[in-house]
Amino acid sequence: MLERIRSGGCGSNVLHGRYELGRMLGHGTFAKVYHARNLKSGKSVAMKVVGKEKVIRVGMMEQVKREISVMKMVEHPNIVELHEVMASKTKIYFAMELVKGGELFSKISKGRLREDLARAYFQQLISAVDFCHSRGVYHRDLKPENLLLDDEGNLKVTDFGLSAFTEHLRHDGLLHTTCGTPAYVAPEVIGKKGYDGAKADLWSCGVILYVLLAGYLPFQDDNVVAMYKKIYKGDFKCPSWFSPEVRKIVTKLLDPNPSTRITISKLMETPWFKKPMPRAVSGEKLSGKDQEVDESENSLKGKETETLNAFHLISFSQGFDLSGLFEEGKREEKEEMRFATTKPASSVISKLEDLARSTKFSVKKSESRVRLQGQEKGRKGKLAIEAEIFAVAPSFLVVEVKKDGGDTLEYNQFCSKELRPALKDIVWTSPAENPTPA
Repeated sequence: MLERIRSGGCGSNVLHGRYELGRMLGHGTFAKVYHARNLKSGKSVAMKVVGKEKVIRVGMMEQVKREISVMKMVEHPNIVELHEVMASKTKIYFAMELVKGGELFSKISKGRLREDLARAYFQQLISAVDFCHSRGVYHRDLKPENLLLDDEGNLKVTDFGLSAFTEHLRHDGLLHTTCGTPAYVAPEVIGKKGYDGAKADLWSCGVILYVLLAGYLPFQDDNVVAMYKKIYKGDFKCPSWFSPEVRKIVTKLLDPNPSTRITISKLMETPWFKKPMPRAVSGEKLSGKDQEVDESENSLKGKETETLNAFHLISFSQGFDLSGLFEEGKREEKEEMRFATTKPASSVISKLEDLARSTKFSVKKSESRVRLQGQEKGRKGKLAIEAEIFAVAPSFLVVEVKKDGGDTLEYNQFCSKELRPALKDIVWTSPAENPTPA
């Protein structure tokens, strides 16, 4: 249950008389994070503030509830602790452990790490992931941006917005919702045939280990679809400075066949993994020879805007089949739909303009929005349709189409008979739907 926040005559920056909000620490699409102080204990926390309206509008409330449930289950030294959750009419507040060391991403964006330091972070990551799996929780969005460091240099896993429980498994014992961050997602997740959440998480851990040691991603391409094809085939190369032990482990982690991919228990038994952790992780210098920076090969620098956070969901399903990730429930008459495309926004707008001309709709447009206004009066007035374009990666867009006026049945008929056929050639389909000939 979410505890209601009451003003109780307190100042505008005080929540329920218990927390005093301070400066903003960061923000995302749906949330802002503030430094806050518990007025009773004086302890500092990170207060994550989520806007209800935005979350509900895109059908993400279940994701938020899931994140709360998961974080209450997974108390571990290497997982960010959730102290409590509160709510007002318009906001949800997460009082969380304040982790002051920043993202692990910011460390590796400066260059690759020494092997012993990378192993220390990796050992802590695996310890946290193994604990989650023992509780039937699968993270499904493991990446350096979701790994924080405390002031002692210890790793903390965060952002469980895409996590799943054992009870989310279908009758085949597998998960089927496709989600995550493109460069870190396992090939079987893309394949749409169901996947083992533990094995998918371990693949992501393999990508993270590679990034820590190399300073760049194992699977990368300016074209997202081309990158997925590399992931699907397990097409990567270890750099020359990887030790033989590391090469062997990375290869076993990034095995595109989940049935032969190394398990956490076997990984933990490898001599490389069992080597002792450095006495003081926080004492490691991240500059000069200690870090072995090679910026000519470090393609992670400046890439934050190209990655997707937990709220920037992509389904790798075919065609228009994106709505399942966003809608709270199934409805017989849908008033909106979504599709993915690798074409530029200008191509999407051009297609909609052509459709408008052929179906006698007027058009109003901007760089990311198109509104089609019908000229003929229907059962509930003139049909109006709005399309909004979201760039979730430089070469990957999601387009949301919704009814903005008129009758829902007429809208659905228009989408089925006119809109879908008109957009068919620009709708993206996954590599699994269009396998490359052997």
